[in-house]
Amino acid sequence: MASASRAIKESKGDRIVMAVIYAILSIVLIVVLYPLLFVVSSSISSPAAVSSGQVWLWPVDISFKGYETLFKTPLVLRGYGNSLLYTAAGTFVSVMLTVMVAYPLSRKTIFGRNAIMMIITFTMVFSGGLIPTYMVVREMGLIDTRWALIIPNAIWVWQVIIARSFFHSSIPEELMEAAEIDGCSDIRFIWSIVLPLSKPVLAVLVLMYAVGQWNAYFDALIYLKDAKLFPLQLVLRSIIIQNNSSNITDALKQVERQQLAELLKYSLIVIATLPVLVIYPFVQRHFVQGLLVGSVKG
Repeated sequence: MASASRAIKESKGDRIVMAVIYAILSIVLIVVLYPLLFVVSSSISSPAAVSSGQVWLWPVDISFKGYETLFKTPLVLRGYGNSLLYTAAGTFVSVMLTVMVAYPLSRKTIFGRNAIMMIITFTMVFSGGLIPTYMVVREMGLIDTRWALIIPNAIWVWQVIIARSFFHSSIPEELMEAAEIDGCSDIRFIWSIVLPLSKPVLAVLVLMYAVGQWNAYFDALIYLKDAKLFPLQLVLRSIIIQNNSSNITDALKQVERQQLAELLKYSLIVIATLPVLVIYPFVQRHFVQGLLVGSVKG
């Protein structure tokens, strides 16, 4: 009996197209992967090998001197702790406020919701600028406080649009009407029904806000003066640009300062990107699902 299923034979043109596609994807992979591998290899190579340019792909004279120096530096450890605090607190506040703004705007019962959404979207194109924003932050008494890194940029318009689209397409009006008939309050409905059904978009919001908060340094550069409040990214900027730090002078006594400073750049980059790389695999499935909100109709 002949087999019911037969493999589709690819034509010569199809094989050529697939070969070109794989070649392009391979080049893109190399372009993306090589810098990451170079940074990791440089971070665990000897200071002399890094400063002399001997590291191209694999580590040379493996050494963890950079990591040892960083973890012995109070400024780096304090900055790491500050960044974790800013990221956790900032993400929580941002996600909470985004849901509070996006969900009401997704309901048809809110009067003027389209006009409000248009005003919010308008801020993506036109904003007050740095000086007016700084004056507002100063008048609110947030200069040189931790709140200066959490409150001013707590809500991003693009995240509000994503959350609003999800609530509009995934939380039907009939569900809320049924809950109201059963005597469910608005707060209880959001907490017990809306949030459990919104895990994909919440994962998107958490990841976007967390990555943005973790990588932010400009607000800290503008609003913070006390070094004890500096996030890790500001410490990284100081090391890369100024290439010196009075806090690590003791650690540089036995190794030439310039070599170790060059090594510290790569070690600190690895440490700074590690939390995001650790978190992403756990939210990747929800992240992809949430980004596809509204892409398919019917």
